[in-house]
Amino acid sequence: MFSERDTQGPSRRRGSIEVVCGSMFSGKTEELIRRMKRAQFAHQRVEIYKPAIDVRYSVEDVVSHDHNVIQSTPVDSSQQILLLADDIDVVGIDEAQFFDMGIVDVCEQLAARGIRVICAGLDMDFKGVPFGPMPALMAIAEDVYKTHAICVHCGDLAYVSHRLVHSDKRVLLGETDSYEPLCRACYRKALELEEVKE
Repeated sequence: MFSERDTQGPSRRRGSIEVVCGSMFSGKTEELIRRMKRAQFAHQRVEIYKPAIDVRYSVEDVVSHDHNVIQSTPVDSSQQILLLADDIDVVGIDEAQFFDMGIVDVCEQLAARGIRVICAGLDMDFKGVPFGPMPALMAIAEDVYKTHAICVHCGDLAYVSHRLVHSDKRVLLGETDSYEPLCRACYRKALELEEVKE
């Protein structure tokens, strides 16, 4: 059965904002890639953007920890997305926590144009503090999907990405050598151990 959106053509598209969030190793990027590839399969025009600073696996592609890949465009600021996302049905934004706060207004403007916007990012930093624009993005989204990693110490659902290397920098790109997913209880124990060592 055709919906009103199908029969009214692209000028009557309804925009929306979706947020996929969680700790590191929880499958956020995997879920973003899955949604984008489904849209491609449906012959929708898609474009995915990521912060230019994220070069862990690839300078241009978005790559999940499981090495699933989708082509993307690296950008230096949120405003670039508005300039580049022309004649698109679905916009994906990976590592949204690294963008400036302007990303919130950018997503609102894209949705107002009738574009489906899918953002993926860390909801909290390594200290368990809400990360950058993520809380605001979750507040304006029609759909928020929280993914969970498994705590590497006890097997419960992970709560936070615990940093294994000593650094107070909020943005420190890394993998399993730099971070581990921990549940709330194991995270508290890890912090206590770190205090004892100091």
